[in-house]
Amino acid sequence: MFWTKVHFSVSGVYTWWFLPPLVTFFLAFFGAMAGVTGAFLLLPFQISVLGYTSPGVSATNLCYNLFAIPFTVWRYSQEGRMHWPLALLLSGCSIPGIFLGYLARVNFLSNPVFFRPFAGLVLLYLAYRLARNLIQQIPKKAPSPKAEVKTLCLSWKAFSFEFAGHTYVYDPRRVGIVSFLVGIAGGAYGIGGGAILAPYCLTILRLPVYTVAGATLFGTFISSLAGVFIYSLGLASHGLSTRPDFMLGALFGLGGVLGGYLGAKTQRFVPERPIKIGLLIIISIVVIKYLFGPLAVLISKF
Repeated sequence: MFWTKVHFSVSGVYTWWFLPPLVTFFLAFFGAMAGVTGAFLLLPFQISVLGYTSPGVSATNLCYNLFAIPFTVWRYSQEGRMHWPLALLLSGCSIPGIFLGYLARVNFLSNPVFFRPFAGLVLLYLAYRLARNLIQQIPKKAPSPKAEVKTLCLSWKAFSFEFAGHTYVYDPRRVGIVSFLVGIAGGAYGIGGGAILAPYCLTILRLPVYTVAGATLFGTFISSLAGVFIYSLGLASHGLSTRPDFMLGALFGLGGVLGGYLGAKTQRFVPERPIKIGLLIIISIVVIKYLFGPLAVLISKF
C-alpha cells in the first residue's frame, strides 16, 4: 500500500516507504547541477524528521552517496564535462581526512546537542561563500550544450584545462590541502566533502560549475566509500552504534539515482546563477534551524 510504514531495525526509523526516495529525488536533482548530492541536507532530515541521531546516521548519509553518484558521474563523463585530474585530486587527498573526521564524530560529536551546531557552522561557511560569489559574479548565459573539457597541462605546480573557449588554471597543492581538511569535516558530518569542495572550486578557484560538478561528485563518491567502510568497522566507537543502516541508505539511494541522473542531464541547459541561488536558499534555511534554533530554546528558558 502507498501509505504503508516501514521499520528499519538498525536505525530504529519508522516512516512511510515512499518518503525517503521522494526527498532524495529532489535533493539529488537540484544538487547534481551544483556538484553535490544533497547529503548535507539529508542529514538534517534524518535527525529532525526521522529521529535518527546516533553516529550511524553519518554512515547512512555516506551510504546514500554510493547509490546516488555513479550514474550522475557517468552522465557528466558521457557529455565531456568531467575534469578527471581534479576529480582524482579531490578524492585522493580527502580519504586520510575521512578517518580523522570519523574519530571526531564518535569521540566529540556523538551527542546531537554538540553535533547540530557543528553541522550548522559547516553549512554557514558554505552559505557565506556562495552569497559572496553571487554578489561579485556577473550573470552569464549557459555555455553551449556541446562544450567539453580539454585538459591542457598537469604539473605539481599547476593544472589547466579549456572549456567553452576559456582557459582555467589552479594550484593542485592548495586543492590537496583543502581536500584533506574538508575530508575531516566531511567524515564527521557524513557528506563526503563535496558540499564544501564544490563552492570552494566555484568561488576560490573560480572554475565553471559545468566542469566542477562531475569532479566533486566523483570525489564525494570515493570519500563516501572510505567513510562507509570506516564507520562499519566501528573502531574506537566506545560502544556507540556507528554502522550504517544499509536498507534505509538504499531507499534514499533509489531516489538519488533517478534525481541525480536527471539533474546532470538538465544542467547544461541551465544558467549558473539560478543553480547557486537555489542552493543558497536551502542551505540558509538549515543553518537558521541548526544555529538559531537551540539559541531560541535557551533564551526562552530565561
